[in-house]
Formats: sequence, C-alpha cells, structure tokens
Amino acid sequence: MTEVPIDLIASDLDGTLLRHDGSLSPRTVAAVQAAVAAGFKMVLASGRPPRTVQPIADQLGLKGLAVCSNGAILYDLDRQEVISHAHVPQEALRDIITRLREREPSVSFATEHGHHVGTEPQFPRPDTWVSGIAPKIGDIDTLTADAVVKLAIHHPDQAVETLAALVRAVVGNELSVTFSGMHFVEVAAAGVSKALGLARVCERLGVDPKRVVAFGDMPNDLAMLAFVGRGVAVGNAHPDVMAEGHETTGTNDEDGVAQVIESLVAARAHKVSA
Repeated sequence: MTEVPIDLIASDLDGTLLRHDGSLSPRTVAAVQAAVAAGFKMVLASGRPPRTVQPIADQLGLKGLAVCSNGAILYDLDRQEVISHAHVPQEALRDIITRLREREPSVSFATEHGHHVGTEPQFPRPDTWVSGIAPKIGDIDTLTADAVVKLAIHHPDQAVETLAALVRAVVGNELSVTFSGMHFVEVAAAGVSKALGLARVCERLGVDPKRVVAFGDMPNDLAMLAFVGRGVAVGNAHPDVMAEGHETTGTNDEDGVAQVIESLVAARAHKVSA
C-alpha cells in the first residue's frame, strides 16, 4: 500500500476510539496526546451530540473543532458553542413520521435537538443516549415543534438494518438515513453525513482531505471513510463497513486506533530525525 502523508486524524467514538464499556484506554489517551504533540490535527467525528462529545474531548485534552450528530453539527470545543447546524425540514419531518406510522404502527420516535432530547413514552431511553439528562417526553407533534437535528426511529421487533431499509424506501433522497451502534435508525437533513462535517473542518483548517486518516466502525462512518485519503475500519466494524474493503486495524478493545496513531507518530519522528 502506498504511504499516504497525513496531517489530520479523524475518529468516530463509540465502537471505535472508545472501548465497548464506553471508556478511553490509557493507551488511546497517550496516543492521541502524542499525535497532537507531534503536530497532527485531531478531530472527533461522532453521531453523538456536543453535550456528550465535550467530556470525551476533555479527557483527551483536545481543543478545536468536533463533528457531532453525524455531521449535522459543527462544534467548537474551546468555546463550547455550536458553529453551524443543519435542521431537518419541518415539512419533511412530519411527512416521514406520518408515512412510517402508516406502514409500521409499532414504530416510536425520539428527537435530538443538540442541547436536549425528546422521546415518545414508548421509545427506549438508554443512558448512553440520554446521558443523564431528563428527556422531554410527549407526543411526536409536541416534540417536533422545536427545530430537530436528528430524528431517531425504533421498532420493537425489527433489526435496525431492516428498519433502515424500510425508512430509506419511504424517504428516498429527501432525507439522510443511517444507523450506528444504537437500537434505532437516524434521520437527518438531506446530504448530512460525517463526510460533510469533516469537509467543513478541512476547509476551515486548510487541510487536503487526501491527507486525512479517518477511523470508524458503523454504516454512519462509511461516507467519511470514503471521503478521506486513508479510511481505516476497526476490527469489530459492522459487516457493511468491512465489505467496502477499507484498511483494517485492531478492534476497539485492542486499541486499534491507537495502533495506527502510534505508527504515524513514529513515522513522523523518524522523518524529522532523518
């Protein structure tokens, strides 16, 4: 494989940089900090909203920009403020809710607003998603009265892959549909993806996407992995990600991302000393 010169490192969080228990390993923290010290730019690119990305960035000592909510939000970690966001158009949002409920009456919905979440009473609410905040619980018409950056869709009996196929059949190209490691399908404005968010980061930082390495594990990472010069899947990645033929590394519990970052840092140190 031809070596790709790298200036920026982008990584997904859950299932990728984070271990399965949601923690950061000491090796991963050390590798990220070593990369920053060596002059690499480091960007977190997650389906998570800013409120749950910020604490992880703080643990890593990262500053600068973060791609949140699958690219719907560009967030400034230093100022702890949203730079830009893409909301799901209200008319399209209500239309998909109506059509899906006609097709599958058992579906339930939740809404992500960036600063808070809302759920229908029957929507499962794991701590990893709600993250300690009290969600607004109500009917979907009430929940969508506020601007929404992501609509979550859950079915009690269908696998998330099956539900995603149904949602795409209903939505077409009108909205962006994906899923991560959670129990629901995620719908955002048309064109929204981690690739779009990372493209905005690259533009702001003056970095050529070809000089970016990105790590991921789930279908919501596919656009990002294809966008950059070097896309790397962790060893525990979803079959759909593995099927794309990207470079692979160790699993998240084996510090797969750290393994690659360490090699990048070592290569840069060798080049400087040569």
